[in-house]
Amino acid sequence: MEFVIIGKGGSKYAVQDSNNKQVYTVKKKSFGQKFDLLDKSHYNLYSMTQVENDKRPAFQVIHNDAAFMTIECKSLFVDPTLIAITKGLRYEIASKDRKNFDIILDGKKIGHIAAGTSGTGESRYDFTADNNSYEDYLLLFAVAIDKAFGEFNRQAR
Repeated sequence: MEFVIIGKGGSKYAVQDSNNKQVYTVKKKSFGQKFDLLDKSHYNLYSMTQVENDKRPAFQVIHNDAAFMTIECKSLFVDPTLIAITKGLRYEIASKDRKNFDIILDGKKIGHIAAGTSGTGESRYDFTADNNSYEDYLLLFAVAIDKAFGEFNRQAR
């Protein structure tokens, strides 16, 4: 699976497939730090809220009004890695430079997220995942990366 995730001012993200068709949208609720992952028909698949915003940002993914996954940042500086845990699965979204992140599930690389900018200067994330390992909620990893490391990446431009 291949997608491009383009930030629209930090409150909305357009998710396009390899044919440049928008297939998902991530929208921020009007108040707070809650983002909804919506499919093409605007059905809310998952929500993500930021629960910590200090040196180690943390997020919670919600599905059917219940906490489904936690995403925690190990470190913003030394080890820019996010750890996501859900129902016996443990993902590492690991990087050395805050720009190229490998998605690792139980020790096996299943995907990659590359941070960059679009032609109009917006945040852009190139997302790839193995077809057999892909789940819709994996797209929220790019939003978590943007919220945790996006400011560093924007300053480095």
